Amino acid sequence: MSQAHDKLIGPVPSRIADAARMQVTPYEGRVAEYNIAAWLQLPGLANLPVSLLVSYRDGDSRREVLVDHGKVNIHHKILLSGIARLPVKQKIQDMQICLRSAVPAPSLIVEELFVQAVELASAESRQAQA
Repeated sequence: MSQAHDKLIGPVPSRIADAARMQVTPYEGRVAEYNIAAWLQLPGLANLPVSLLVSYRDGDSRREVLVDHGKVNIHHKILLSGIARLPVKQKIQDMQICLRSAVPAPSLIVEELFVQAVELASAESRQAQA
């Protein structure tokens, strides 16, 4: 089994993490959804597969959710994007966007990182959660 290498793309400000409306689903319980996109340059990783994931703390647990995966092009660039469905038992804290690869990335250039709640929580429900 190969070792996965994770590299931090960027932290998500708590105001963005807290902005998502919690949905209740029959199988996952409470879920928050975010649109996430990262345009990256990965010198040295041309033609290799990579994955975009969200890492976050939910109470005492550390969780990860896969967002997208793809292959770095010959120009060492990749756009990874998708909707991250984050199951939540308590509260999303310390949300981070990470890149996972089979080999260590010698360098990572983040051209753009976009994170936005799919649906915004109303002001009343945000105050009730606080």
